Amino acid sequence: MTHFTQAIEDYALIGDLMTCALVGRDGSIDWLCLPRFDSAACFAALLGDKDNGHWRIAPTASADGDRCTRRAYLDDSLVLESHWETPDGAFKVIDFMPQRETAPEVMRIVEGVSGRVAVRSTLRLRFDYGHVVPWVRRSEGDRVAVAGPDSAWFRSVPSVRTWGVGHSTRSEFSVGPGERVAFALTWHPSHEPRPEPGDPYDALEQSLADWREWSGRCCYDGPYREAVLRSLITLKALTYAPTGGIVAAATTSLPEEIGGVRNWDYRFCWLRDSTLTLDALLATGYLDEARAWRAWLLRAVAGDPADLQIMYGIAGERRIPETELPWLRGYAASAPVRIGNAAVDQLQLDVYGEVLDSLHLARNNGLPAELHAWRIQLALLDFLERNWHRPDEGLWEVRGPRRHFTHSKVMAWVAADRAVRTLEGNPSLPGDVDRWRSMRDAVHREVCDNAYDRERGTFTQYYGSRELDAATLLIPRVGFLPPDDPRVIGTVDAVREELGSSGLVRRYSTEGVSVDGLPGDEGAFLACSFWLADALHLTGREKEARELFERLLDMRSDVGLLAEEYDPVARRQLGNFPQAFSHIGLINTALVLCGDALSV
Repeated sequence: MTHFTQAIEDYALIGDLMTCALVGRDGSIDWLCLPRFDSAACFAALLGDKDNGHWRIAPTASADGDRCTRRAYLDDSLVLESHWETPDGAFKVIDFMPQRETAPEVMRIVEGVSGRVAVRSTLRLRFDYGHVVPWVRRSEGDRVAVAGPDSAWFRSVPSVRTWGVGHSTRSEFSVGPGERVAFALTWHPSHEPRPEPGDPYDALEQSLADWREWSGRCCYDGPYREAVLRSLITLKALTYAPTGGIVAAATTSLPEEIGGVRNWDYRFCWLRDSTLTLDALLATGYLDEARAWRAWLLRAVAGDPADLQIMYGIAGERRIPETELPWLRGYAASAPVRIGNAAVDQLQLDVYGEVLDSLHLARNNGLPAELHAWRIQLALLDFLERNWHRPDEGLWEVRGPRRHFTHSKVMAWVAADRAVRTLEGNPSLPGDVDRWRSMRDAVHREVCDNAYDRERGTFTQYYGSRELDAATLLIPRVGFLPPDDPRVIGTVDAVREELGSSGLVRRYSTEGVSVDGLPGDEGAFLACSFWLADALHLTGREKEARELFERLLDMRSDVGLLAEEYDPVARRQLGNFPQAFSHIGLINTALVLCGDALSV
């Protein structure tokens, strides 16, 4: 089957705070995992073709690849409205997923605007990532699809005729001004009875009210508020409500290079995101979300410090085995398609610093301290004191040899520094402040002696390396060195010069024999580009920082979403989408530029 590959930024996000779907400009939902973010997809056309599952609503006369005229989110919500204009008239489609009470539902309301337009709905369910064709039958006046553990009910309000065409369910009808037809797709385990159907029109009003209430809690009222709030809404949409865990992205295997092999599953929760996420939530007034994220973090890291992982499942699961799906060709033929993530087994020493930094930030900015949390931190510090000298795989999860990565050592310093600050400010807490002060000083000396290239005036990616790493832009932000230190200024200039890509920055060089052990290239990393804007601001170059930030804002999609990376030559987004790390970077840079960022 032929397949029109839409640009990554042509997709919009809808979700119910437990899972989400991607809706293309062509009116097709091409990605949906049920019932959770990390469940198998029942629409996987995003990573294959239409026969791997999708649901398109569009004018009957439209061809594959035709797109809606315009689209936008309603108010400050996750309810998407797409407008179609045709020679016969105009209509709109409202897509959303109500915050669930029992079962996940995708609802799509078609409403006529002018004239009379013939509309077609084509539903092609494929369970297990587009691999399993369900058995579809009529029941109770609706359609039900069943295969193994999965069952999905499809209905319309008012009812319109449906029939089967080529292992898909088709509906055709027409709408005039003010006329509405609503569709609902409801999933449940096949061994359980059908959930009670909800009213799509009532659900729409309730969804809008829920999002208005949530968005109204945002206390940020500075410059770029629209962009900040849209990024906060995106973070909320990527939050698994039952546990507070925030997935790194909604997707798996969207490529960092079109046609390349750098395709990973990001539907899990990374510890590396914890400090920056808490910073964004606390500074904008979302204390409940910050509290839930901290609680998820404490549950996930509890246990033997030697067993600390870099990522966990959305409920704190530890096993995330990686495998490939050979029946999916990959987005734009970028194979392989992977589910799970083998990087879970890597040693990344920086995560210890990120956890302690997160809990220190929370303690100092509105979340009450918990004694058991401090005991966990002491255990993590004890392990780190004995192991920070070891090489590791580093922040970027390289699949090459372990090295003494500069960022990992800097974050070991952060861990000791936050312990010292905590004990100095809370002398009643147990702990040997002199011990952690000694560790902090030792790490600082070693990094400055072994990671700094005096000839070039820059910190390098790892000890003895000539390669650079955009993560060193965080050195002034975490307080390792002050922003006016010549070594900081030199590092910022060197990273911008050597890793620059049309004004943005890459994570590291992928030329020649890359440090990550993988073939091919990747785009500019958006989070790192936000870090560059932060570093420029901190080093006194406010005008350049603001110009870079505003350029990054221009790279958002028409509905304000960002992927992981950007190709400045092709001018398109790359990598998993939407990416929490990119939106966290946007929020925090806006806070830095307006002086509202939390202090370390």
